[in-house]
Amino acid sequence: MANEPVTHTVDEHGVAVVTFDHPPINLITVEVFGALAALIDRLAADDAVRAVVLRSANPEWFLAHFDVEAIQGFPTDRADTGEPNRYHRMCEALRTMPKPTIAQIEGRVGGGGSEVAASCDMRFATPDAVFNQPEVALGIIPGGSGTIRLPRLIGRGRALEVVLGCDDVDASTAESWGWVNRVLPPDAIGAFVDRLAGRIASFPAHAVAAAKASIVSSDLAIDEQLDAESRAFQTTLGDDATRAAMQRFLDLGGQTPDGERRLGELAGELGTR
Repeated sequence: MANEPVTHTVDEHGVAVVTFDHPPINLITVEVFGALAALIDRLAADDAVRAVVLRSANPEWFLAHFDVEAIQGFPTDRADTGEPNRYHRMCEALRTMPKPTIAQIEGRVGGGGSEVAASCDMRFATPDAVFNQPEVALGIIPGGSGTIRLPRLIGRGRALEVVLGCDDVDASTAESWGWVNRVLPPDAIGAFVDRLAGRIASFPAHAVAAAKASIVSSDLAIDEQLDAESRAFQTTLGDDATRAAMQRFLDLGGQTPDGERRLGELAGELGTR
């Protein structure tokens, strides 16, 4: 029987470790998204959970982007129901739950996976980690909270470089920009993250929750901005250029290990000269 793509454990201190294992590239399919969103909701509501760590079983990929083939099938005339974007709701649960959320990033992280990581309270990466937001090259925008999170993390100019350039960003640059807290050696990152999560989990839960809530409150008007991002994403889906770019992305090896290892280069090949 195939492994579950998203699993978790909870230790005696209340640290929940969520592990991604969806070969070959940890692609976020509709099924993976559903499993992850449901799990995050459960962990957020579980008072026995004192901290949440996200990591991958595959050191070459943390999480890739959302499944482009699935996006090709999204409706282009969806009415505005007023309901929150489901991906936004999942990411907001990571940002706002009353316990720390920590992403341990090894290998590549792109698109929707990068948005998941950016929604966590803290991010730690290995030197081989590579970040990418390829969406604009495919005719869409980072619609899972990326256009809202990145300016807050790395500033407007750098966010525009990432989002519009669709190029790879190495771990050292991401650290210098504030995209990740620290870059740590592969043989040290797990122990560091486990110690930090366990240390925070040992402190009074009410104080941890209150401190996080106070910091979260500095993100003013984020709900309205996420809603605007969701509408902007929706408007891009029906364009003929979007359909052509997505198909070319797949034809050039997108969503295969070889293609994803050169995601920034591949995104550049989608541009017109």
